[in-house]
Amino acid sequence: MMTELGAGVVSSDQLSHLEINSPDVKEIITRWWGDGIIEADGSVNRKKVAPIVFGDPSQRHRLEALLHPRIAVRRADMMAELNKQPRIKLIVIDSPLLYEADLDLMCDAVLFVDADQAARIERSEKARGWPEGELIRREKSQQPLDMKRARADYICKNNSTLVDLRKQVEQIVTQILSELGAV
Repeated sequence: MMTELGAGVVSSDQLSHLEINSPDVKEIITRWWGDGIIEADGSVNRKKVAPIVFGDPSQRHRLEALLHPRIAVRRADMMAELNKQPRIKLIVIDSPLLYEADLDLMCDAVLFVDADQAARIERSEKARGWPEGELIRREKSQQPLDMKRARADYICKNNSTLVDLRKQVEQIVTQILSELGAV
């Protein structure tokens, strides 16, 4: 939706996927956790990495210390390229760890997309194939949602239809662009 509204979207998850599968990162994490985390096609099996990093905070911090600086370089490069494109009205940093990684400090505005716990659980199980309890476990490794919600400049409720969500997103983007003098 943001892209359709003229935003360039920088997805931390996509950058993480690219970085974790880079040859030097694969070599390091294979030394840490063994060859069993590598698929037959040579990619990292994130479903095998997840229990390691979400089951042991020290392993999660270890992986984040390896990946986050590399992702930051990719993010900066991508943002520089987006800034050169006249059609781009704003840049969205889509990141589940926005506050944890201090990415909010780079933002003129923060939009928190909120959904009830039941909806989040159902979506994570259907869309991502996560087992029961996985979403709760992962959320516990992040800053509390109440804190994220309280610190956000805008809140978008995602408990209804896509039409309703689109309406909210359009209103928020229009407001942000207006406040930034970009409309």
